Amino acid sequence: MTASRPGAGGNTLRRAIDDAARTLREAGIASARADAENLAAHAAGVDRSRLIMVEPDDGFLGRYRVLVAARADRIPLQHLIGSAGFGPVTLSVGPGVFVPRPETEALLEWALAQPLPDRPLIVDLCTGSGALAVALAHARPGARVIAVDDSDSALDYARRNAAGAAIDLVAADVTAPGLLAAHDGAVDLIVANPPYIPEGAELEPEVAQHDPHHALFGGPDGMAVIEPIVAHAQRLLRRGSGRIGIEHDDSTSAATVAVFDRAGMFTDVTAHRDLTGRPRFVTATRVRR
Repeated sequence: MTASRPGAGGNTLRRAIDDAARTLREAGIASARADAENLAAHAAGVDRSRLIMVEPDDGFLGRYRVLVAARADRIPLQHLIGSAGFGPVTLSVGPGVFVPRPETEALLEWALAQPLPDRPLIVDLCTGSGALAVALAHARPGARVIAVDDSDSALDYARRNAAGAAIDLVAADVTAPGLLAAHDGAVDLIVANPPYIPEGAELEPEVAQHDPHHALFGGPDGMAVIEPIVAHAQRLLRRGSGRIGIEHDDSTSAATVAVFDRAGMFTDVTAHRDLTGRPRFVTATRVRR
């Protein structure tokens, strides 16, 4: 596909996108039009914003139909195009790693607004593709970021996404005792998007069939990973200033707040909502004692 003033080829492109949007809508995809345009841009090898400026080549329609059919089968858009936008960065994603969600950008915005030292130590637990770690390293080039996950597949993606950034990737189970013990009392900020969906929850096909279950489910009540993370935060965070933000299920905001309260080592425990208005994450500050 080449850049030009839209003509007959532009009409062909518009019709193809209209047809694709209709197909995706009939398949039950809420973001049908946006997905149709993103897939067209991918098939054309251009950014979505440049679709209006290009003409389709001879192979475009064949490539596009294959992509649309796969998306209608509820294969995630991000798997088909190989990437996902998250805050200021674009991440490589695909089968074997959790696809970062726009809702988590609310946690990122909170993290970026925190008053941290010039060279903070930041820890991202359950990093997955490295979304939070990479975005934070991008926004705070003076930071040292440690990103932890126990999935080899996820760490492969995180390694690719973290290339060139000051990020240390650690293969470890975040529920294991003594996690990152060498950094006790030295961490300025912890962020975590752990597995938190209660077992048995009904999920969209893109999630249930394609996101790793290990990255989704947090035990019967969704709290199996959140509770150990809060325990780690008590010893890892710098006393009097260290902060943590942890994402949770829509239904477990109060339970997450209660975990911090029971620990007795945190102040300013606050529940936050995401961009859609749903309960999404809880933040807290390590007390001085």
